[in-house]
Amino acid sequence: MFRGPQKTIQSSIHIQGKGLHTGMKGNLYLKPAEPNTGILFKRTDVSIEKSIIEANYKNVNSPILCTKIMNSHGISVSTIEHLMAAFYGEGIDNILVEIDCPEIPIMDGSAFDFVEAIRSVGTEDQKYSRKFINTIKKVEIKEGSKSISIEPLANDLIIDFEIVYKNPLIRTRRHEFKMSTGNFTSLYNSRTFCLYEDIDKIISQGLAKGGSLENAIVVKENKILNDNGLRHRHEFVDHKILDCLGDLMLAGHRIFGHIKTSQGGHQLTNVLLRKFLSDKTNWKIENFEEKETKDSPYLRPFVVNA
Repeated sequence: MFRGPQKTIQSSIHIQGKGLHTGMKGNLYLKPAEPNTGILFKRTDVSIEKSIIEANYKNVNSPILCTKIMNSHGISVSTIEHLMAAFYGEGIDNILVEIDCPEIPIMDGSAFDFVEAIRSVGTEDQKYSRKFINTIKKVEIKEGSKSISIEPLANDLIIDFEIVYKNPLIRTRRHEFKMSTGNFTSLYNSRTFCLYEDIDKIISQGLAKGGSLENAIVVKENKILNDNGLRHRHEFVDHKILDCLGDLMLAGHRIFGHIKTSQGGHQLTNVLLRKFLSDKTNWKIENFEEKETKDSPYLRPFVVNA
């Protein structure tokens, strides 16, 4: 799974769209980056010396209804999870993400547009090989009825996700996605969703200012309000898997392991990463092209091809 050289994109990409929570229109530029750079976000609407934010699980700030990262200067960018999932699935290791507002565009609520844009320019192999975080010991988090764990799995990643809703349409659903054999098309096309009765509460928190039926599935009792319904029968739970995949990309390298979660979300995934990666007896770095190094899995040099 994803063995071989690191990759970046062949040329720059420009995407325009509206933020789900801020409602702000923004310009997103994806640019090639040098090997071992990792994924960097750059806010072009703030001062240059303070504008770089490393895509790092330690930089996650207030992961409520989206994933938001912030640097030491208080500069942040939110709703990065769908874009990060596109990077994970399309094999992108090194890239500079420039954005002229505080939130990544939501597009249609899925990762589809980001994936299409990446595929339109293609990827480029780089001279250094890709590293992986190999799980050695099981780590588990429980918060009431919610849980998430990771345990060893050779040369692959499995995300086993369960959602539990009182809503009569969503109910309890569970799906397992295996990176080596999974249907990425269905995963990429799975949109964010919410319950109709939760909308007022979300808006009262200053969120979802850009939300609409064009970028989210809305469920009211046993009915989907979107004209065309679901894109596929696993769309609810697959969107949660998509979010989880994007949040896992914040580990700095792709992970070999079996993740099981019930009623998980952005915050729970981040708590797992912090606990898992804080103890070096839980994992080791694997490199299939070079000798194993002692490099940290989440600290990369800031080398950007802007």
